[in-house]
Amino acid sequence: METLTVRRVIAAPIAEVFDWCATTTNYTRSPLVLRARLARAGAEAPYGVGAVREHTWAIGWFRERITAYHPPYDFDYTVDHSFPPARHELGRMTFTEVAGGTEVVWTTSFEVRLPFGAALTRALAQPVIGRTFAHILAAADTALTTGPADRR
Repeated sequence: METLTVRRVIAAPIAEVFDWCATTTNYTRSPLVLRARLARAGAEAPYGVGAVREHTWAIGWFRERITAYHPPYDFDYTVDHSFPPARHELGRMTFTEVAGGTEVVWTTSFEVRLPFGAALTRALAQPVIGRTFAHILAAADTALTTGPADRR
């Protein structure tokens, strides 16, 4: 099992950053995310507890379920199904007000369930997932720090 953490400070208010990151369809603004959709809304909010999100990335497909939701501070998720198959123990995004904006910390713990899974996770999956997370947060930064006319 490998744990990966990606951090970024986005020069925008915490509530805006949280909302952007919780809304999975925004992830397609990254060139590494091909498709993202809300498959089932959460109990108390569209992306709240019980929500199911589906992502197709350049490296695979993931079906996630939101397990904790505390706007605008954090949410947790678990990957219930994926291709290639992986074991997933933790997905969490936390949001903290800092000088200059909001610090986002995205953490996940996972392992590819294939022969030599630990080696594949370290050598291939971890850097690609890290890069994908970084691209998604860069897209959030661009979307939230450009002028209103440029926001989509």
